[in-house]
Amino acid sequence: MLYAEGQRRYLDCLSTYVRQFVRPLARPDVDRVEGVPPTVALEQKLSHGSALSTVGTASEVYHYLRLVFAWLGTPHCPKCGLAGESADAKALAARVAAHHAKKIFTVLAPLVRKRKGLHTELITAAAKRGVDEVRIDGAYHPAAKPPKLDRYQVHDVEAVVARFGRTPAPAPVAEAIARALELGGGQVLVQSAEGDRYYSTLRACPSCGTGLPVPDPRLFTFSQTFGGCPACQGLGTEPLAAIDDDDDEGVALEAPATPCKACNGSRLSAAARAVKLGGEHIGQVASRTVRDARAFTAALRTSGGAIPLELEESVLPEIERRLAVLDDLGLGYLTLDRGAHTLSTGEAQRVRIVAQLASNLRGVCYVLDEPTVGLHPRDASALTDALIGLRDRGNTVVVVEHDEAVIRRADHMIDLGPGAGTHGGHVVAQGTPAQVEKTEGSLTAQWLRGHASPPPPPRRPLEGTARLVLTGARLHNLRNLRVELPLGRLVCVTGVSGSGKSTLVRRVLYQAVKAKLGKKPLPSFVKTLEGTGPLDRALQVDETPIGRTPRSVPATYVDILTPIRNLFAETPDARARGWKSNRFSFNVKGGRCETCEGQGRLKISMALLPDVYIPCATCNGRRYNTDTLAVTWKGQTIADVLEMAIEDAANVFSAFRPIAEPLRFMQDIGLGYLRLGQPSPTLSGGEAQRIKLAAELASSGAGRSLFVLDEPTTGLHMADVAKMIAALQKLVDRGDTVVVIEHNLDVIRAADCLIDMGPEGGDAGGQVVAWGTPEEVAAHPASRTAAFLNAATPRQSLAKPRRKGTTARPAPRG
Repeated sequence: MLYAEGQRRYLDCLSTYVRQFVRPLARPDVDRVEGVPPTVALEQKLSHGSALSTVGTASEVYHYLRLVFAWLGTPHCPKCGLAGESADAKALAARVAAHHAKKIFTVLAPLVRKRKGLHTELITAAAKRGVDEVRIDGAYHPAAKPPKLDRYQVHDVEAVVARFGRTPAPAPVAEAIARALELGGGQVLVQSAEGDRYYSTLRACPSCGTGLPVPDPRLFTFSQTFGGCPACQGLGTEPLAAIDDDDDEGVALEAPATPCKACNGSRLSAAARAVKLGGEHIGQVASRTVRDARAFTAALRTSGGAIPLELEESVLPEIERRLAVLDDLGLGYLTLDRGAHTLSTGEAQRVRIVAQLASNLRGVCYVLDEPTVGLHPRDASALTDALIGLRDRGNTVVVVEHDEAVIRRADHMIDLGPGAGTHGGHVVAQGTPAQVEKTEGSLTAQWLRGHASPPPPPRRPLEGTARLVLTGARLHNLRNLRVELPLGRLVCVTGVSGSGKSTLVRRVLYQAVKAKLGKKPLPSFVKTLEGTGPLDRALQVDETPIGRTPRSVPATYVDILTPIRNLFAETPDARARGWKSNRFSFNVKGGRCETCEGQGRLKISMALLPDVYIPCATCNGRRYNTDTLAVTWKGQTIADVLEMAIEDAANVFSAFRPIAEPLRFMQDIGLGYLRLGQPSPTLSGGEAQRIKLAAELASSGAGRSLFVLDEPTTGLHMADVAKMIAALQKLVDRGDTVVVIEHNLDVIRAADCLIDMGPEGGDAGGQVVAWGTPEEVAAHPASRTAAFLNAATPRQSLAKPRRKGTTARPAPRG
């Protein structure tokens, strides 16, 4: 609401023309909002961007580097490797004559190179200067009647100066070159049967005479054809064939990729790689780590070379600030060209917010949705320090957060509740964290006081249990890793952000187990995998939506809508009409409302405004037609049932086990407030993940599954975390193996086995630092997690007196 209102007020100050390019949020449903400054929202995004997004582009460091290379870079000849030198018109005319001897050629003057726009005025001005013909995007047209161009497409426009046969006289060629240089600002294009050849008085190869372009920031943009490598389209890699997975999930196991041979993984065209600064092209600078890139920018200032004032005062400080923030947030080990899609959740979260943390804005309201998602407690502390720095610069920082450490550092706390869904929406308490902690009736206060805590975890023995043994794992920062995972246990993988947790669990272990169970070759980044005999399947329970349209709802995902429809089909009214259960499906013609096709709402596209969804006027949002809604079961229509909250439906259908059990599982993991018919697109990632868990808990197949979860506590209150832990323990109690990547200390304490990765992130990580029970890992001196397990908070502390002579269990040959 705060962000939407702040954005709306800002956009109201802009012209209608400008607003058409911005997709505004809907106006919040409030009576009055006062004192709202301009707002910036940093929403929680678990997706990491496309393959063309990198650490450098996401943090904006690369964009400023493009300006540095455009200002200071020296073009080199892509063929000869020599630095360009200036040339005069006479020398260029001689080179053109020599290069095109006995050839038919045309002399052109470049007017526009790879720029968007209509370019009408420019072409008209050229015609007034005596140009009769122009070449636009490779096609020739009269200058007086050029075609209408697409303003949003990139275009090339050249003026035709002269055409020559096979044996032209030297004087006309010299005159044409001089004329082209005048029109083209020192640049000439010569077209022949062999294609275009570029010449320039500004830069040319001293050996072959080829003209070199003036560096332009767009030249270094690998996401566009102008600067990207044509072989890999700017991706920098050549993907190998994926491993097919023909199971019912339809998942293709990810295959590794090799660097593109044409650009050596730099993503850039030969022309972009030919522009160098200090002996390096921009791709080589981007291949540096954040720490090394800081040294590069420092060297620019001390090199003694002339740096333009604009660059020194505006561009370099922006680069230095962003690199400093990346380093301060513990990301100094990342290279700037690292693909954003390869980052862990914690790494991606921090990279995304660097641009804002490094800004010099004042008087802005920053709205952040769980910025500590994916962060180790140590890294979360560094991020909180950066947010406090934003506050100290005169900004307002509003954070939606469940992390106890962040809550305790807030200046002002607003606790909403008292429950979730229809039971919430009220301000239960507000004030300093210390004041809220004393408030009665606040669930958050109970957890802050330590009066509420997860139940003591069962301690299942690790000795003598069957184990998965993975050897030779080599991917990202994993180097010939060996690791053991006890089966039938709750295993938690911990470590600082970037230490290799996601790579080990999601990329290596999960894919290797899927391949082994499917009797397919192991991925190339795994040497051996033993111990899968007790497993029948591997399942990754992630935060992806349970469906992408309003037709997907919780009731359909956990498969209770079918038995509910059967109950309606067995009513006297339905039997008298001869209706079967499919009559009560909103996805099938006959019983559904045909105006909205069972979706309950209609989408209206609005010019200059966001799309609006309105309830269907025919069915009033109830999805079914009037005849279908005439049939009731215990006084409830099928539409009424879909509007029920899960907790209410659990009471209504308590006598029907196929319906009641899945509802009870969803209620147990804190989803009792959701409606049975709530559209999937309105569910958060955490809600979708918990619904998947409930579906698994309700399934009949149990005891031989491997479940992989990446931070299932995302978006959960401390009380809901306790419910999530209980759900995971139920899976383990029935014999399943649960592997969780997690930073939440309550989950870590509840695990049977911890695998602590590190000791640091990036190349300084990728090792198993400690292995064992939470108490054993808490005593390990090399573990970065140990200090937080031994924190002062009584609810979270594992510290206790140890018997003299006891030692922590070492990592098992990891």
